[in-house]
Amino acid sequence: MKHIIGGGGSPASPQVKSVTVDEDSAGQRLDNFLIRELKGVPKTHVYRIIRSGEVRVNKGRAAADTRVALGDVVRVPPVRTSEAASQKIERPAPPREFPILFEDDYLLAVDKPAGVAVHGGSGVSFGVIEQLRRARPDAKFLELVHRLDRETSGILLVARKRSALTRLQDQFRERETGKTYLALAKGEWPANLKVIDVPLHKYLQADGERRVRVVDRDDPQGLRSVTLVKVAARPAGFSLLEVTIKTGRTHQIRVHLASQGHPIAGDDKYGDFELNKRLHKQGLKRMFLHAWRLQFTHPDSGERIELHAALPPELQEFLDHAAAPTV
Repeated sequence: MKHIIGGGGSPASPQVKSVTVDEDSAGQRLDNFLIRELKGVPKTHVYRIIRSGEVRVNKGRAAADTRVALGDVVRVPPVRTSEAASQKIERPAPPREFPILFEDDYLLAVDKPAGVAVHGGSGVSFGVIEQLRRARPDAKFLELVHRLDRETSGILLVARKRSALTRLQDQFRERETGKTYLALAKGEWPANLKVIDVPLHKYLQADGERRVRVVDRDDPQGLRSVTLVKVAARPAGFSLLEVTIKTGRTHQIRVHLASQGHPIAGDDKYGDFELNKRLHKQGLKRMFLHAWRLQFTHPDSGERIELHAALPPELQEFLDHAAAPTV
């Protein structure tokens, strides 16, 4: 898959190695490239060695979002992985197909259920992409175009050709896609609050868990983040929102809505925990966030595509219950 230069040493004594990027890996972000290369190594450690400068691309420092190109030489520092972690990550994923919203020779769009990661890593042995590859052993190429949080359901794009992957990822990066989610937020969302333009900063907690917070506009670590909000319905005590993100920051919708005092129902990281307990008893056992609509340009035909994924039954049933008049 990738030609490895150097190395040597026993498994108990990891060595620096150089990995030359091949056609299957060209165009990937550096962090994703390393996560696949260093199976069994926690993502937090992968990001740490990138930030420290131990990882080099063509002998120069590179950021996590640097895209590697065909022929690039990536210096990978020595890393240790426990035997238990290696065994866990190497456990083969069970083959699984997911509900298909669109499929042709270039791409595949699936309706991802909540509770399933999009890929393995960070203590998760496998995700959607590994299960799809196992279910389709004859597929020559299957790669994630973008990501969804594990707790979020809805539309997920998978490329079936390298050319489709790069063209679609370019669209996401250049904000040429339209991504709209359905979110059930606590309380009555102000009708005049239609744009949230507040910088976000991603950080790691002491336990290594990734979190995001809003920061001041002059904060050098803040990344501009823009979210558009439209009220779709007002069930008792809540607001059903159509949320379109113009920037694709980690946990962007969750943090932006919570920062306005209207956290997403069932959000276990940024939500109202006491409310979540009550909602759990009422049948909402997950976060009410669903990737509902996706618009993009087909990577081959140039046709504008618009996909929809209906609310999953557990969310629709809760919404119907919340909207029902009390007697």
